[in-house]
Amino acid sequence: MRGLIEEDYTTQEGEFVINIGPQHPSTHGVLHLKVWLNGETIIKVQPHLGYIHRSIEKMSESLSYRNFIFATSRMDYLAAHINNEACALAVEKGLQIEAPPRARVVRTILAELTRLSSHQLWWASTGLDLGAVTPFFYAFREREAILDIMDETCGARLTQNFLVPGGLMADIHPNFQKRTKEVLKQIKENFKEYDELLTENVIFQNRTKNVGILNKQDALSFGVTGPTARASGLSCDIRKWAPYSAYSMVEFDEILDEGCDSYSRYMVRMKEMRQSVNIIEQLIDNIPEGDFQEKTKNVIKLPKGDFYQRVETPRGELGVYIVSDGASSPYRIKYRSPNFSNLSVLPELAKGCKIGDLVAIMSTIDLVIPDIDR
Repeated sequence: MRGLIEEDYTTQEGEFVINIGPQHPSTHGVLHLKVWLNGETIIKVQPHLGYIHRSIEKMSESLSYRNFIFATSRMDYLAAHINNEACALAVEKGLQIEAPPRARVVRTILAELTRLSSHQLWWASTGLDLGAVTPFFYAFREREAILDIMDETCGARLTQNFLVPGGLMADIHPNFQKRTKEVLKQIKENFKEYDELLTENVIFQNRTKNVGILNKQDALSFGVTGPTARASGLSCDIRKWAPYSAYSMVEFDEILDEGCDSYSRYMVRMKEMRQSVNIIEQLIDNIPEGDFQEKTKNVIKLPKGDFYQRVETPRGELGVYIVSDGASSPYRIKYRSPNFSNLSVLPELAKGCKIGDLVAIMSTIDLVIPDIDR
């Protein structure tokens, strides 16, 4: 893949090479960029991966069909619930069962809460990356409220581990609907502060407009998905193209933008947060009564064959490919992570930009490195 393969390059007179990263895991992840510069102009960027590789695909093959689901929480840890949902749906496809209506609706609400909390962290870190400290505190005000709901309902804040093949591990907490509606009200009231702090900030606009141009054809060629692709006008929202869980029950807009630059990628995510609020509002008072889990055998065995499921994470399309030989563990598993394809386009976007623009480009791609180093 272009940009991710070591290439011979002879440094010309006046050019030099710098290394950016690898950084501490408490940042976006452990990514090392080798950057060739002429003055402050980027000639070439070469990502170096593998610093946080844990062999999650191989680990998943050694676990049961119940247990492997939770290994994916450690990939894109900001979308742990949605990762788990993709795995649960893939197993259910193999078993030819469907989660009860109550479970499907709750899964969707939790997925959109996950998307909101992920986008809020992205918004906070984007401001921080570009020198604005204040947004970080504003975003975490709402994010903490969402994580408190996750903690009360699922028993964990970040890696919820709440889904099982056939539905939910447990029923929702009695306070779930009340607290969710309170958080939605809080978020809607505070969107205006997000816009005042960054969206309408002239300095932020100057740092992101016409920076990191990704046209529609390149987005398609590199396999880019999620908000990064939709900011280039490429329609690719799995919730629309191949609805799962309760997405066929709700009305929402797929956010597209033709700007193709870093600011467009920013705006797509900002508008997506409003759509997530809209989806949850349609479902929160309409959670069906009944079972929260379809009955399954204690030891799950899928029939021989291949099974594939894809979902829309906050960063794009996650695919789960299972090959079964009829045993109680997957014979082979492959995860199609959105972050790997999205990172592959970084060298193309950064070429010819200034070194200061590289930070803005990376921030608006919204990378989570452990999702790449599987």
